[in-house]
Amino acid sequence: MNHNQKIGKWGELAASEYIQNKGYEILGKNIRTPHGEIDIIACVEDVIIFVEVKTRTSRSFGLPEEGLTRRKLAHMLASARYYAAEHEIDTWQCDAIAVERIPGGPPHFEHFENVTA
Repeated sequence: MNHNQKIGKWGELAASEYIQNKGYEILGKNIRTPHGEIDIIACVEDVIIFVEVKTRTSRSFGLPEEGLTRRKLAHMLASARYYAAEHEIDTWQCDAIAVERIPGGPPHFEHFENVTA
């Protein structure tokens, strides 16, 4: 596993804990579809949430959410639609969580809800 993959895994773990603390139930992680991978699948208030996690350890390349390109959002939406159809899920949305690793401090989170609406 390379450095970026390690940072990505750390961010996904941190984001999972973050949304669990907000009352979300984690249903799955790193779910592969023909359209790409879904980082986290969670549920809150009977809504299935497909979560994309973007992690950065510095702002040298910008904020984590700047990694949510149109292409990435299109893949995210296609993956969510595929998964929802395969599992007969009617009520769902796509969220993104930006995670910044702050040296010597706790991570900083920005939760963007319903990013593909």
